Amino acid sequence: MFDSQTCTPAPTHQRTKVYFGLLPGFSLLSLSGAIEALSFANEYASHPLFEWVACSENGLSVADRTGQPYQINSVFPQLCDRDYLFVCSGENVVDTCTDQVLAWVRRSARFGANLGGFDTGSAILAKAHVLNGAATTIHWRNRAAFSETYPEEQLTGQVYTVDRGRFSTAGGTSSIDLMLHIITNHCGEEVAHRVSARMNYTKIRVLQNSEQVQTADRTGFRHPKLSAILSLMETNLEEPLRPHDLAQSVNISARQMERLFRRYLGATPSAYYTVMRLEHARNLLLQSDMYMTDVAIACGFGSSSHFSKRFRGHFGYSPYQLRNR
Repeated sequence: MFDSQTCTPAPTHQRTKVYFGLLPGFSLLSLSGAIEALSFANEYASHPLFEWVACSENGLSVADRTGQPYQINSVFPQLCDRDYLFVCSGENVVDTCTDQVLAWVRRSARFGANLGGFDTGSAILAKAHVLNGAATTIHWRNRAAFSETYPEEQLTGQVYTVDRGRFSTAGGTSSIDLMLHIITNHCGEEVAHRVSARMNYTKIRVLQNSEQVQTADRTGFRHPKLSAILSLMETNLEEPLRPHDLAQSVNISARQMERLFRRYLGATPSAYYTVMRLEHARNLLLQSDMYMTDVAIACGFGSSSHFSKRFRGHFGYSPYQLRNR
């Protein structure tokens, strides 16, 4: 449902409206970081420039990732070309991305609003077909699922992106980086740096330095050969590489590789690889409408029955039960 407000030209010093469309399971960290940055910008600017509104499909509170309700200011409103809309979504995109959400995003695009997504929000922009070839990013856990579902989109490894009126973040504190970019454009670098300092966020990640968080940074393991093998596994989920080939890629023996995995990960390479593929399958089930057979193939399992058995053994429920929750 949309309200009946209309758009009029912005008078001098009119605040820029930033709408956060909250979907169940959204990250409170991403949302609160963004709002804090905008709040401090209003303090330091010569006049308050930003106004933010938390929106939901029905105007009711929305539970974040931990299950805590977040108060809402508005149902989905009509936006103007000077407004920003950030879709804040969580892991389960399939169930939370309703027809009403997609209609709002598409309507906002038609009115020329700046569109963005936090965490998995870019998947919803892709599903609404409003990215229009713009570069986008998503949380690293969801990258493979996004690429599988939307191969035509320009997915980057950056922690945030800005491209032709489309914005996205890869989750966590990257929403602060994006807001600092927007604050710089509206208020100047001095205000952005003061906001950053106020938040004890001393290193502003500008776009050209906004590279993907590397495997070693995510896992905490600094062993270069282990990190290289994990990266290879991540990029070869549909057609898993043989242990011998993985070991050979970093110039060690299969026995040496097994010792590395047992020492740092407490599992064999094969077992760890299987879990990685199952996690990918779970993301596909939650974030796409792919058939179960296609999910199994995309994750390197030869048959749906074998996939279902391994999935249930790891998660404690079947792929069908996950889809029908």
